[in-house]
Amino acid sequence: QVQLVESGGGLVQTGGSLRLSCAASGRTGSINAMGWYRQAPGKQRELVATVTNGGMTNYADSLKGRFTISRDNAKNTVYLQMNNLKPEDTAVYYCKADISIKFRGNFTSWGQGTQVTVFS
Repeated sequence: QVQLVESGGGLVQTGGSLRLSCAASGRTGSINAMGWYRQAPGKQRELVATVTNGGMTNYADSLKGRFTISRDNAKNTVYLQMNNLKPEDTAVYYCKADISIKFRGNFTSWGQGTQVTVFS
């Protein structure tokens, strides 16, 4: 229904920045909120930030002030600007889309993930 492709991950030194992108394709008109989640080795996947199609944002409390989520509806793309990165930010970052299709219900689509590694 909706395909998500993340990009922008990589290796960065402590204090550096990265910008992740997630491009949606398919039935993009059915997308409501989009967001970023992350999963570190041995840990559960956790919320990073979400943004509605109206631009309302929500962040994990611990990441406020360092991470910024934004969305370009014309390009069907959501971004995550990550500043002042720390080793504990090392994780696979996943893009998620919440989808609503009339008469069919609500669905969730996930991207394949992009690795972010922060070294000291």
